[in-house]
Amino acid sequence: MNKNDVREGIVAAMGMNGEGILKDDGKIVFIPLAITGEKIKYKVLKNSANSAYGKVLEVFTPAEERVRPRCTVFGKCGGCQLQHIRYATQLKIKEDNIANCFHKIAFLDVQVKPTVRGDDEFRYRNKLQLPVSVDKDGNTLIGFYAENSHRVVPVSDCPINAVWTADIISAFTEYFNVTGLKGYNETTHTGDIREIAVKDVKGKLIITVVATVAKLPDKEKLLEILHEKVKYTFSVYLNVNTSHNNVIYGEKFIHICGNKDFAADMLGIRYRIGVQSFMQVNDCVCAKLYSAVNTLADADENTVVIDAYSGAGLMTALLAKRAKKAIGIEIVPEAVSLANVLATQNGLSEKISNYQGKCEEILPDIIACEKQNGNKIVVVLDPPRKGCDIKVIDAVKKSKADKIIYVSCKPSTLARDVGLIVGTLAHDGAAIKKAENVSSDYTVESVRPFDMFAQTKHVETVVLMSRVDR
Repeated sequence: MNKNDVREGIVAAMGMNGEGILKDDGKIVFIPLAITGEKIKYKVLKNSANSAYGKVLEVFTPAEERVRPRCTVFGKCGGCQLQHIRYATQLKIKEDNIANCFHKIAFLDVQVKPTVRGDDEFRYRNKLQLPVSVDKDGNTLIGFYAENSHRVVPVSDCPINAVWTADIISAFTEYFNVTGLKGYNETTHTGDIREIAVKDVKGKLIITVVATVAKLPDKEKLLEILHEKVKYTFSVYLNVNTSHNNVIYGEKFIHICGNKDFAADMLGIRYRIGVQSFMQVNDCVCAKLYSAVNTLADADENTVVIDAYSGAGLMTALLAKRAKKAIGIEIVPEAVSLANVLATQNGLSEKISNYQGKCEEILPDIIACEKQNGNKIVVVLDPPRKGCDIKVIDAVKKSKADKIIYVSCKPSTLARDVGLIVGTLAHDGAAIKKAENVSSDYTVESVRPFDMFAQTKHVETVVLMSRVDR
């Protein structure tokens, strides 16, 4: 097998990134947009000693699960990987991927429960992030990155994003045309606008323009166009980012117009979202997930729930309603401030304590204090995609918490961290490896996916671990 060879094969399985997998010439070949069982013709794009990467040229025998994608740039844009597959099959693929991660990474064979889905397969996203770039001729592009690249694929709409997406893109396209502003060139570090970000807080939009300049050019013209094209209440921020890296936001946010934050309600909890607040991308599935976490915690008047990586405090407040008290830990100051307001607004300020800082630095002392006070403890972990710091894992293991609930958007780091907690993996200070002697105070009780990200390879998962009496 060589690069640029055209070959044929039958897809044997699906990979973690939604690609088809087949074996050919003694190698594992990864082929996006191919489905298990299909006989295909493909071109070899990359070739190494043990594996290869290909591109589908023709599908001879389409799988029954294959459907026509709704998006006109599907396969070019990197936002979705599974639009060509029937939705019920997408859910099964995600369940299998989670089970495979636990088996291969954590040496755990777990039974994955059926995926909890949302009400909508499309138009479900409440957050939009549009990189702004330039083509080789210097024309400004608004769109999404191609898979595994920072090449912008221009779009006029997106079927998984909210119904206002096309209006936002249209408004900024006109703004760029009128003002002559340029998108950002990551190679030369030139250009005016790097990103357009929008949050939908129950029908009210927070629009952020990420720019290389400290003053938004022709601000009045932008607001005029937005008011004409976007039929929603909105606020606008300017974020100044002059760095030469791929981080979306700079440190400085400048309020341009509208409310600084917006109120919303979920599961009986009133909360506020600001420009820097974290929010899940799918309101419907978020409500189902948070409700499930609350049920699994099963807190009572003798239980202290510690909500690590607590964001703006929504889940913390939900847990506090049933518990003796709830403790939130969050690194973003704005989110902690909003979480404190949330606690007051919901009459829970006596039952909630929010701490600002790094979880790995704060969590150990909080756990030790609450354990000394004789409280039952439930720890909820909801870290970023990279998973938990090893100090957090160690603190949780030593806590003797009655339950640990782990919420994750990345199965591989989830499996790694769960393996460390239940003892099938060990950390020797330099690396993580299979434990020689499995011994732990915790066992995995349940694993359930929540399809927060329909049509994509991503999935949210909730794992319950319970303490074993020895």
